[in-house]
Amino acid sequence: MSLRIDLGAIVQNWRQLAAMAPNARPAAVVKADAYGLGAEPVVRALYEAGARDFCVALAREGRALRPVLPQDARINILSGHMPSEDLTGLVPVLNSAEQFFRDRAIRQGQPFAIQLDSGMNRLGMEAGEWAALRDEALAGDPDFIMSHLACADEPDHPANAAQLAAFREMTEGCDVPRSLAATGGILLGPQYHFDMIRPGIGIYGGLPFAEAQPVVTLSLDVIQTRHVQAGEFCGYGGTWVADGPRRIATVSAGYADGVLRALSSSGFSLYAGATACPVVGRVSMDLMTVDVSDLPEVPATLDLICREQPIDRLADYAGTIGYEILTSLGNRYPRHYV
Repeated sequence: MSLRIDLGAIVQNWRQLAAMAPNARPAAVVKADAYGLGAEPVVRALYEAGARDFCVALAREGRALRPVLPQDARINILSGHMPSEDLTGLVPVLNSAEQFFRDRAIRQGQPFAIQLDSGMNRLGMEAGEWAALRDEALAGDPDFIMSHLACADEPDHPANAAQLAAFREMTEGCDVPRSLAATGGILLGPQYHFDMIRPGIGIYGGLPFAEAQPVVTLSLDVIQTRHVQAGEFCGYGGTWVADGPRRIATVSAGYADGVLRALSSSGFSLYAGATACPVVGRVSMDLMTVDVSDLPEVPATLDLICREQPIDRLADYAGTIGYEILTSLGNRYPRHYV
């Protein structure tokens, strides 16, 4: 098994997204171990390319990255200031009055940012809560004020314009950098860009950034091949039955490695170069069975994620999104960075 991660493509995708918002500071979202691809090598590559703002979900993610990055890199913690967290060298994005007063009592004079809820009803201060402490918060000189779009991957969704209007209203007159757009928001256009953008999934080759360079190639070892006859089945439950003589390869990955069980019987394939080899039977914990009858010779590896089957196409087969495909990748894959 081999998970090949193209750091050059990550950097190129980040630069392409940054170029769409030339007047905004480009951050990079590297939460969940850089969407499953390894935060340490990813942040090193992005820092070398010019990134200075990084966003993670949890303080422990930030603490792991703090020794990796020079001190001029800002590591923003999107979950804010949770009780008893060590935030040394980190920037909590405060999501409520409770977090604000906790942070200012414990970390007076230390950097912080603010998140506002512009309509997603997930994280951030609602309008009334923000109005009550706005003056005090602004007096503390936050690094930035942000919100997050719920439907940016649907450009015509009315929630986008509604959230933009709410964010503008809540931040009118604030002499503080503002940030609203992640990958989808960047693609919505300049009115969503403000002072800082926060590209995430687009850096890693995922939709809605359709122009992204592919980042991941996942190759799986062929353990064994066999011939099955008409009427014989493969895998648990006998869900696939051969309709004639077929050659079957057993491949070394399954749902323990992030190949979702929901992919079973979905019609997805592994690839030998450009040739599709249908996966047959159920995805099990460590193994899959693949019909390689059309190959003149069975290679040592077959590709699950590749140019012929990028993460979002695989996600479609599983009824999910590219984010889940990436973040589900297990830790048993040797990772190779190029």
